[in-house]
Amino acid sequence: MGKQNDGITPVSDEFKLVGFSNFVRSNPRSDRFPVRRFHHVEFWCTDATNASRRFSWGLGMPIVAKSDLSTGNATHASYLCRSGDLCFLFTAPYSPSIAASEGLNPSSTASLPSFSYSACVAFAVKHGLAVRAIAIEVEDADAAFHISVAQGARPVSSPVVLDGTATIAEVHLYGDVVLRYVSYKTPTSDHDNSSPDSWFLPRFKPTDEVSSFPLDFGIRRLDHAPGNVPELGPAVSYVKRFTGFHELAEFTKDEVGTDESGLNSVMLANNNEMVILPMSEPVFGTKRRSQIQTFLDHNEGPGVQHLALMSEDIFRTLREMRKRSTVGGFEFMPPPPPTYYRNLKGRVGDVLTDEQIEECEELGIMVDRDDEGTLLQIFTKPVGDRPTLFLEIIQRLGCMLKDDHRKLYQKGGCGGFGKGNLSELFKSVEEYEKTLEGRRVAGLASA
Repeated sequence: MGKQNDGITPVSDEFKLVGFSNFVRSNPRSDRFPVRRFHHVEFWCTDATNASRRFSWGLGMPIVAKSDLSTGNATHASYLCRSGDLCFLFTAPYSPSIAASEGLNPSSTASLPSFSYSACVAFAVKHGLAVRAIAIEVEDADAAFHISVAQGARPVSSPVVLDGTATIAEVHLYGDVVLRYVSYKTPTSDHDNSSPDSWFLPRFKPTDEVSSFPLDFGIRRLDHAPGNVPELGPAVSYVKRFTGFHELAEFTKDEVGTDESGLNSVMLANNNEMVILPMSEPVFGTKRRSQIQTFLDHNEGPGVQHLALMSEDIFRTLREMRKRSTVGGFEFMPPPPPTYYRNLKGRVGDVLTDEQIEECEELGIMVDRDDEGTLLQIFTKPVGDRPTLFLEIIQRLGCMLKDDHRKLYQKGGCGGFGKGNLSELFKSVEEYEKTLEGRRVAGLASA
């Protein structure tokens, strides 16, 4: 449990929160090594088959690649869900006796060199269904690893070259979560998109699920991956020091909380602002315990709080997801009250049509904007048994720029991160937590 303070005062001399109102956004392009994009997110679990199929069905992400007994991997089962550039990898351990019975070193058959049976089992028991690795594609994973360690990062897995085509390495991020570096010997633009051992990682084989049962709800990439930590100052200073990432935004409890609870938060981003790693800490002295503290308790420490998934058409994505909410998909947090949508026309009527605003109300989508663009967003309930990891579906409107090749792209963080919606989200989470508390109290009373 972190050191308690007044919720605003930072606990590290290297870091000082100024809050959203006083924060001046700038991009010093201070990365310590070239970072390109999010590559994948890996979940450690006890049953990769069922976890991957649930996410595939609920998010419209076909299972496109695998590494398991059928591919010669007697160490772990790993299944890859993919939609656009978004890749979710689900990994679970096989019994070590399987490889041993064949006279093999268990690690020799693994497709992921950092995998450990004991670590995976301990991780799943401690955290439940949770994110183990946030992987980013870098220009040179070997160089990124050694630069990071030289700047204070805790090494987890030294660089390993896989089949002469890709390099993978890991450093500690927070809690039991690692930041994984991936790089390729040849440019990704030259890769064979039909072969996962080329565009993803070697030793993975394609499945036939894309052609046999196509799924696509319009989700295209990971926008940001927020984590919760006990103390924001040391965590932010640590990550900034070894990555060189800059601050993209800040929020304090007085700006985004409710009368009952709140948080302090900082968003870190790389040079092109396509890799965004927000972090939040709990605040104390409020009527209710911080939702961040609830996460830390149930997760037994720091971890990835949620994953923000970018959609090219959030209305289509939400309609498909809601069809499956109660039949193996994901349920959503309760929507804001009708007054929220009655006031919406005055805020974003120049961006969304009346029909789109009505559709936002129908689907429970919240809308926010900054001086550059507009953000549409909605949050799921926790995806597992514990009130920890959840998903955010977003779409950003505006902020279109041209790169050096005159190709259009959207500026990272366009429309902000829902500052104007966070109070509504907090109220919704508070009401959700109250229902859980009520059931728990009723259960104790009847025991």
